[in-house]
Amino acid sequence: MANRILVVEDNDLNRKLFCDVLRANGHEVEPVADGELVLNGARAFAPDLIIMDIQLPHVSGLDLIEALKQDAALHDVPVLAVTAYAGKGDEERIRAAGAADYLSKPVSIGPFMAAVRRLLPAPASAGGA
Repeated sequence: MANRILVVEDNDLNRKLFCDVLRANGHEVEPVADGELVLNGARAFAPDLIIMDIQLPHVSGLDLIEALKQDAALHDVPVLAVTAYAGKGDEERIRAAGAADYLSKPVSIGPFMAAVRRLLPAPASAGGA
């Protein structure tokens, strides 16, 4: 069964790139461009991982991560933050909000997929052992 990944990114090119790479690696992907649709979209999609841009129009990615972590249905879903913020203290603020990992833009595919693999749940063993 494919892992379900919610991709929250307002930049059309980045969103398409992330989704294409994830689909090529066998994942089921739900793209979201508008931060205001994230919570309802995440509840409906029930993702195994959320990839979150931090700079979104109308709402901060940090605020969304905090809201996800306070939501009973979503608080256990890991969040991979992806952002152009790479200044002193930014990673600490992002992790303090609840992100499990952090990548700075521009993102290279190798490190991106390595972070995705680290954060996804381990596949269940076929024999139930």
